[in-house]
Amino acid sequence: MSATAMLTETATEAENASTARLRLTRRGRMVLGALATVLVAGLLAGVAALSAPQALASDVRSGGQQFQYAVMQPGESLWSLATELDSTADPRDLVAEIVQLNQLSGSDVQAGQPLAVPLRYSDAPMLISQSDLG
Repeated sequence: MSATAMLTETATEAENASTARLRLTRRGRMVLGALATVLVAGLLAGVAALSAPQALASDVRSGGQQFQYAVMQPGESLWSLATELDSTADPRDLVAEIVQLNQLSGSDVQAGQPLAVPLRYSDAPMLISQSDLG
């Protein structure tokens, strides 16, 4: 083969390479679509995180009200505390409310443990204020 023929063949291959179209297989289209979806989802999540309102802690109490506390005595249970606070209410509801308010993992309490009670019972005679807890 002559040098001219080789140059012509190389030039023809170069032209074919430059005019060749990119062909994506079905798998390639799926990969590009998934990548685009992940990028858009990440962008939306970032925008949502940056535009979300921020929580602010405050030491101002609503209405100046403070919780009153019941100090558990030996042998006393949440059930007995609930019936003592309100004998007309269902003790199960009040026990559940006290557990949630104090973020207890169950209904077990220890003697001497102070428990916050709902504000509607703040006038009960057996309760003490937070400042009296010490």
